[in-house]
Amino acid sequence: MKYTPLYTFGKSIAPLLRIFFRFQANHAEYLPQEGPVVICCNHTSMKDPLYLSLAMKRQVFYMAKAELFENKFVSKIITALGAFPVHRGQGDSGAMDISHQILRQGKVLGIFIEGTRSKDGSLGKPKSGAVMLAHMAHAPVLPVCITAKDGKLPKLFHKVIVSCGELISPEELGITEGTPSEYRQASRLVMGRIQEMRAQDVLRLERR
Repeated sequence: MKYTPLYTFGKSIAPLLRIFFRFQANHAEYLPQEGPVVICCNHTSMKDPLYLSLAMKRQVFYMAKAELFENKFVSKIITALGAFPVHRGQGDSGAMDISHQILRQGKVLGIFIEGTRSKDGSLGKPKSGAVMLAHMAHAPVLPVCITAKDGKLPKLFHKVIVSCGELISPEELGITEGTPSEYRQASRLVMGRIQEMRAQDVLRLERR
C-alpha cells in the first residue's frame, strides 16, 4: 500500500496514537483495496481525519477549509498528509479539479458530507458536492460514521466508534440526469446510511 512519506510515518506510530485516540473500527473491509472511492463521513471534531486515517488501510485525501492553510507550518504538515484547501461557499473550482484528479488516479477522496463540524455531535444537513463528484467520476461512495458516547463530541482517551457502511454503487445513487434534485436525493440516501450507523453505535457505547 503506497502512502505519502508523512502519512507512512503516521501509520508507523499508530499504536502510540491509539493511546490518546481510542477507537473501534467496524467493517473497515468495506473499503475496496483499489480503485476510486468517495468516503462520505459526518464531522464532529478536528480529530476526524485522524480517526479515519487510523481506521482505513488506504490513504485518504481530504478537502480542508482554506483557513487552515494560512499558517505556513500547518499548511506544509496537512498538505503532506494529503489535505488540500477548499474555499467553502464559493464554488471552488480549483478544489473540484483536485478532487477529480484524485479520483481519476484511483485514490480515495474523503469528504465530510455536512460541510462543517457539528457543535454538539448531532448530524447536520448533507451537502450535494460529494455525491456529485462520485457521479461524475463514476466512483462508489463509502458511508462512514464517527460516533462518541451519547452521540456527543469525541474526547481524548474516550472510546469512539468508526463504522463503515456497505459500499453504495454509482447506480444505487440514482443519479441519471445530474440535476440538483437528484443530487439532493442521493446525498439524503448517503446521510440516511450514516444516521443508521450512528443510532446503532450510540447504543453500543451505552452498553459499555
